Amino acid sequence: MRKLMTLLLVWVAATTLSATQALQSDPSSSLKFAVIGDAGTGRTPQYEVGERLAAARETFPFEFVLMTGDNMYGSQTPKDFVVKFERPYAALLKAGVPFFAALGNHDNQSNRFYEGFNMRGERYYTHVVRQVRFVILDTNLMDAPQLKWVETVLSQSSEPWKIVVFHHPLYSNARRHGPNVQLRVVLEPLFVRYGVSVGFAGHEHVYERLKPQKGITYFTEGSSGQLRKGDMQPSDETAASFDQDQTFMLVEIAGDRMTFRTLSRVGQVVDSGVVMRRSTN
Repeated sequence: MRKLMTLLLVWVAATTLSATQALQSDPSSSLKFAVIGDAGTGRTPQYEVGERLAAARETFPFEFVLMTGDNMYGSQTPKDFVVKFERPYAALLKAGVPFFAALGNHDNQSNRFYEGFNMRGERYYTHVVRQVRFVILDTNLMDAPQLKWVETVLSQSSEPWKIVVFHHPLYSNARRHGPNVQLRVVLEPLFVRYGVSVGFAGHEHVYERLKPQKGITYFTEGSSGQLRKGDMQPSDETAASFDQDQTFMLVEIAGDRMTFRTLSRVGQVVDSGVVMRRSTN
């Protein structure tokens, strides 16, 4: 009997391991990630968001974190990378969770060489995780070479999901900055033509989700460290917004559905919903 139980336990363990390996290698399995923006203050609210993120990962095991820019405010010495990045997210970094950063207007351009931001020394770059193509842009300088690169990457991408990440929002109903219409004029036609479904931006120190614009759902997540209370002035374009506390996003993509939750640093769900993948047919 003891031998039989031992064999049964070995079989169960092997079956569980095989299922886990299959889930990790299956391109159709869901993808979970988090989004933060305008985070790098080194102050208490940023640390509290970091703690909340680490706690959320215990029940929502996201694989990586997207950063929408302004990852560093003020001085940006090696010590600042410790105080404003490595310590706030120590638990996630220790667990091996990678961060993928876009550059904001407060970031030194040299920050693209910082290993923790996974930018590989590039101002703009792309990476693919299973069924999703992520395209990270530098909207501080949208020059001709970058625009050509964006079109090439998007036009040649065969992944069903295309998601763009950048700092300056194309649409915004926050008072401080508002929408960057110049960027919208040059970028949005490419996003529409090549099947981008979702855009994540920062810059405004609030959270906002826009109603789909030409089929694309845009999010502003710029309050993971900085916050500008009362700055939102919602319009008919606004699907949801929150400007009373720091926030972060949890996102899951499975098949043609992207589900998301936006939480405050005290754990309040301030927005949630589903985005369907755009069809280019």
